[in-house]
Amino acid sequence: MSLFKLLLCSVCTFLVLYAPQPLLPIFSELYDVSIANSGTLMTVTMLPLAIAPLCYGVMLSQFNPLSILRIALLILAASNLLFAYSDYFSGLLICRLIQGLTLPAALIGMTSYIGTTFQGDALQRNMTLYIGSSIIGGYLGRMLAANFAAFWQWQNFFYLVSVSLVVLAMIIPKQVKREESTKQKIKPWLHLAHLKDTVLLRLFVAVFFMFFCFAALLNFLPFIVQNQYGITDNKEIGFIYTGYLVGAILSVCTPWLNRKVKNAWALLSLMFILYCISHIMLTSHILSLFIISFTLFCGCMFVIHATAAPLANKISTAPASVTNGAYVSFYYSGGALGSFLPGFIFEEYGYIAFLACLLVCCSFGLIACLANYKQGTSIT
Repeated sequence: MSLFKLLLCSVCTFLVLYAPQPLLPIFSELYDVSIANSGTLMTVTMLPLAIAPLCYGVMLSQFNPLSILRIALLILAASNLLFAYSDYFSGLLICRLIQGLTLPAALIGMTSYIGTTFQGDALQRNMTLYIGSSIIGGYLGRMLAANFAAFWQWQNFFYLVSVSLVVLAMIIPKQVKREESTKQKIKPWLHLAHLKDTVLLRLFVAVFFMFFCFAALLNFLPFIVQNQYGITDNKEIGFIYTGYLVGAILSVCTPWLNRKVKNAWALLSLMFILYCISHIMLTSHILSLFIISFTLFCGCMFVIHATAAPLANKISTAPASVTNGAYVSFYYSGGALGSFLPGFIFEEYGYIAFLACLLVCCSFGLIACLANYKQGTSIT
């Protein structure tokens, strides 16, 4: 299977994950649910992503990753179609739960295929392209869904994504060469003891709070711009998500930053400080300053993510599959809780209290990184 087709699968997969996010105000009004409850559309999808990665590694050791990917894309297409047709909010939640259980299989199928097909520099380059495609998919999912809702009907976007997923599933090759005789079945639970290292756990805690804050702000962004700046036009809401893409582009400088700042813990601590500052800047009543702050917020998150992921692999003594599974679990655990719990604070106490909560959580991530930095860890 060509890398280009695989990247298209990645983009469409992340379209499914993030498309409902800018539409939460519509769902809140259409199905008569609260702001916090509308956020559960993201929570029920991210919860399986928090626990499934470690389990799915075992399944993919026994089956062809492209076969798993093909089945996952078809399930996502069907659930996406049912989502658009549902007349009840409970129906939306069921569809999103199905997607949450399916998405880890699709993601691990794609990364497993890249990992077993490419080596050396090609592996690093193609994995970077995969991460880039996930960022593009996240941006397009939010932006296009908002614009479809503004110009047509929000359901039309879900129909389009479903058709795209079916087409991509059909063009995935049915066979791929694999060396079964040399492949060992992975049993992650036998290696969990290696994850008890204090330094590694602190890094995972930092990643948890990093994505907790990010998921919270991104999830409730449509409500924030409505309440704070009076923006109700879905086109304008979709435009604000451009800060997400600009922040992602800024994160391309991460390798350069790692060369300039020799100690990775110092770089992570610096990024968390800027991350905290961006939370404070987001209190501005000026829309242009809010957009600048939001761009800085996204940029810091992506630099932290791009630094923490390879660092976890360097300092962990567990197998790579277990380390990355644990990383993804902490990452999406933060996302699942962040997409739901802060909504109650936003609903009951307002935007400033909401940001104060996120600032406290962000500070916990900073403290975890500073603790490792002060411990004198030499890993870079």
